[in-house]
Amino acid sequence: MNYDTILVNLDNHVATVTINRPEAMNSFNKRMLEEFGYLWRWAAETDDVHVLVLRAAPGRAFSTGADVKATEEPDGSLFHGNVWTDPDPGEKLGPKAMKCWKPVVAAVHGMCAGGAFYWIGECDIIICSDDATFFDPHVTYGMTAALEPIHATYRMPLGDVLRMTLLGNDERISAQTALRLGLVTEVVPLDGLWDRAQEIAAKIAAKPPAAIQGSTRAIWESLDIPRTIALATGLKYCQVGNPVGIPQVDRWTLMGKGKTPYEVR
Repeated sequence: MNYDTILVNLDNHVATVTINRPEAMNSFNKRMLEEFGYLWRWAAETDDVHVLVLRAAPGRAFSTGADVKATEEPDGSLFHGNVWTDPDPGEKLGPKAMKCWKPVVAAVHGMCAGGAFYWIGECDIIICSDDATFFDPHVTYGMTAALEPIHATYRMPLGDVLRMTLLGNDERISAQTALRLGLVTEVVPLDGLWDRAQEIAAKIAAKPPAAIQGSTRAIWESLDIPRTIALATGLKYCQVGNPVGIPQVDRWTLMGKGKTPYEVR
């Protein structure tokens, strides 16, 4: 695909994806939905991709969600027009919804609002710059906030999700508060954000990709099923192990420079 709204670069098994609509606060339009839908499937099916970094072009916002101006233009609507057949337009934005089990490291700067939670709700590691703010403006504009807050409930305490949702534009979660709530795992200076995200991704990419994908899939799928079933399913993933049937790491060499498991002990 020839991308118009995102930039994609693959280097040393790390695919760096940059949301690239700074003139529109990196908001998403219909074209971006199509491009992300393609991107996640490409990443899932390309063995050279071990991990992805998701970031946004420099400016005031990581993303402010859907581009309202674009959706009001002819053929710009994110919906087909039939309430009974319209899919969730943001589904293509999320890697897990698109069955991509390659880990995604998100690097968030500036405003992260509304529909941007489609992305961060399905990323595996989220870091942010010290200028980042998180909020959901839906109710301020008379719209029901449902999908984005539901994504947020898997990362934030329920009370804080409700507070963010019901206060709309009147309150924003700071980077340090996001860290305290567990929405992000690290806060760094803005000028070091991209480098830190690449550093984390490189460490993941250096590990055996089958183990990384299997672990990612097992953990995410467990969120949709009861605990006992999740454990039983996870055990099967461990038993399947490496899909190509051979070890990707000589663990005994790693542990004891060639010693047997018993000699290591």
